[in-house]
Amino acid sequence: MTAILPSTAGRELLKPPRDGISNLRFSNHSDHLLVSSWDKSVRLYDAGSDALLGEFVHGGAVLDCCFHDDTSGFSASADHTVRRYVFSSGKEDILGRHEAPVRCVEYSYAAGQVISGSWDKTLKCWDPRGASGQDRTLVGTYPQPERVYSLSLVGNRLVVATAGRHVNVYDLRNMSQPEQRRESSLKYQTRCVCGYPNGTGYALSSVEGRVAMEFFDLSEANQAKKYAFKCHRKSEAGRDIVYPVNAIAFHPIYGTFATGGCDGYVNVWDGNNKKRLYQYSKYPTSISALSFSRDGRLLAVASSYTYEEGDIPHEPDAIFVRNVNEVEVKPKPKVYPTPS
Repeated sequence: MTAILPSTAGRELLKPPRDGISNLRFSNHSDHLLVSSWDKSVRLYDAGSDALLGEFVHGGAVLDCCFHDDTSGFSASADHTVRRYVFSSGKEDILGRHEAPVRCVEYSYAAGQVISGSWDKTLKCWDPRGASGQDRTLVGTYPQPERVYSLSLVGNRLVVATAGRHVNVYDLRNMSQPEQRRESSLKYQTRCVCGYPNGTGYALSSVEGRVAMEFFDLSEANQAKKYAFKCHRKSEAGRDIVYPVNAIAFHPIYGTFATGGCDGYVNVWDGNNKKRLYQYSKYPTSISALSFSRDGRLLAVASSYTYEEGDIPHEPDAIFVRNVNEVEVKPKPKVYPTPS
């Protein structure tokens, strides 16, 4: 039975995926929402009118998705394929393949390329304008130190987080080798990486209930600004219960960010002032993905069990779209004491 949530949870979209929600993303042009799922589907919703606009089905679980334009996009699947979908015409084709499940996909508007990251320990770049057919659109293959877990793209800079706590930073204009090779400052497995909207660094989350704030500039002054903080944990009977942090999403206007954890909570943070701004009411189960709309008015929340406690009974997968109030996401001004 679905839990009854307070109105602060947001509107629940009709016709959600039938299995775990791997990712969701708002369009850069409208309130269209692209959703990928372990039920092998990629779905396009109009989050404003709660309408399912289209659905495509893979041969395997879909582990990631991203937009190309308002009615087309790309997906990464456990069936080893990267696919392109055009919802307006109902057409799809295979852009290319990896040797193992494809975990991540991004589209670079600057480069006009699709970037996919796989558990075969490679990144691949594809030209979606090329001829169809296996590997005929392949631009380049770039070996990684381990399986790719998360990608984030801001401008021409691509951040790649892999197993083994490796982080590679690339400039898409020269993919011959990483611009930087780093190690996560967190001790345990990376769950999510997300670049700052201003392009100066990235946030990294892990299974240990922590988030690290990192900066690209390697100068001593800038590296002194980086820090990590605890979140998505609670004390119970004298012990700390720690939850994985699955999702990070930056607000496009204010640069604050939301995190979603296996505790079912979404928190909003002011990274500059190192403060939590808001915590939403608890959702029915784990938060697997988050996305702010292009203008920051809406926040899409995937409430979807991520099997961190094994195959146990859990609440149904659901997508909530909530209206964002300024007080939840706008940094509070620092108050300085009045001189006596």
